[in-house]
Amino acid sequence: MPAIRGVFPVLPTPFTPEGPPDRAAFLRLVDFAIEAGVDGVVFPGMASEVETLTAAERADLVAALGRHLAGRVPFVVGASHADPAESAARAREGQEAGAVAAMIMAPPAAGQDVAQHVAFYRAVAEAAPGIALMLQNAPAPNGAGLPPEKVAAIAAEVPAIRYVKEETLPCGQHVTRILAAAKGLDGVMGGAGARFVLDELARGACGTMPALEIADAHAALWQAWQRGDRAEARRIYTLTLPLLAYQMTFRVRATKEVLKRRGLLTHTGARAAGPKLDEGDLAEIGELLATAAPTLTMHKP
Repeated sequence: MPAIRGVFPVLPTPFTPEGPPDRAAFLRLVDFAIEAGVDGVVFPGMASEVETLTAAERADLVAALGRHLAGRVPFVVGASHADPAESAARAREGQEAGAVAAMIMAPPAAGQDVAQHVAFYRAVAEAAPGIALMLQNAPAPNGAGLPPEKVAAIAAEVPAIRYVKEETLPCGQHVTRILAAAKGLDGVMGGAGARFVLDELARGACGTMPALEIADAHAALWQAWQRGDRAEARRIYTLTLPLLAYQMTFRVRATKEVLKRRGLLTHTGARAAGPKLDEGDLAEIGELLATAAPTLTMHKP
């Protein structure tokens, strides 16, 4: 299995003005990710508006992604569901398309009960053999918000769990504690939109899974970090963080607006719940994107 290491952006789902997913636009975004120098991609995730996709829409895009990538970079399939049988079905769907791992959110219904989480992940692993699992630890209400030691305890009981995506605050401290408590994990990825990426990398994270809109900047940051150029990594982080902070509120709508301004997306329609951008927000995104522009290596806004 290829290592999950580096920058793995979560791909958004473009929609046509009529409403359905726009497969052609989706694949153009995949090409942008590869050209930007990412190490892999993730689909679908929360940044993909996965909760709004039908089973048929999700299956179509996952299959199209696998065909289009053709092994050029690895991809992680999002397979979260409250029912382990459904989660396993999504994992198998990704596996058939070529996914190297299935990212599954620790189910909030299991609360803080380690035994319930172990039973859930074991059931998934048994029903989807042969694919690595990534335990996504997100804060409530979306996830269970497990403390690091419980994440490590679950992973220790389920050998199929090879990776953790840690998104509970404080992310950096939690990366440190998971790596200290867990034995045999292949890595811990940072999440939370890459807003804490340097702290996570300094504490041993094997990469980050941000949204897509500034994938080239994130790839450049990772490459600078890998060659030991901490000053360049810090420069990129400092210039991009204000935009990422704004994205924290508007989520996929901010992502799609930035992609549009970079000439990578035509229609910014979104199905997800959450605040919509008004004229003031659009003006502020322009200012923040201008601040981040020196870090972008392609498709300048």
